[in-house]
Amino acid sequence: MAAAALALAGCATLPPPAPLERSHSGRYAATTTLDDRRENSSGRFTLSVGADRLVLDLSSPVGTTLARIDVGAHGATLRTADNGVTRHGGDAEALALEVLGWPLPAAGIGDWIEGRPASGRPSLATERDGVLTAFEQDGWSIEIAERFAAGSPRRIVISRPARAPAPAITLRLVLDEPVATAAR
Repeated sequence: MAAAALALAGCATLPPPAPLERSHSGRYAATTTLDDRRENSSGRFTLSVGADRLVLDLSSPVGTTLARIDVGAHGATLRTADNGVTRHGGDAEALALEVLGWPLPAAGIGDWIEGRPASGRPSLATERDGVLTAFEQDGWSIEIAERFAAGSPRRIVISRPARAPAPAITLRLVLDEPVATAAR
């Protein structure tokens, strides 16, 4: 329901985040299941990652930024475009659950989107012909369903079973073609 409320927020939007070291964009589809209820939402995302900061924007299918999660040394902040709701806390996953109705794997997604487990934390990997195809970390299952010709992930499926009060969730990400950046 919270995702639907965000989708109906109208034309309100958040200003673009300051650029960080790495940026990824693409489409997402989220499916949550709790008891007999199943909810779907979709749109676009932009993920910017720096050495000690991560910013994730979720947008409507037409490009209006609905929510921004900013994680750094200060903790986590989640802002929505509708009514300017801002929540602060130490855990982005808990903030997303509170505001959006489903958790987001902010602690690992900056690495997972590049097709690797986050360093310094246990993971269980699956390889095929020497290429990483899936892994589990922090209670999430990450499948690299397709790669670009250059080897970076194109389609990623991130899922986690229900954990009260959080629903089971499956996030399907389809990344835009990586853009080469000029050396500075």
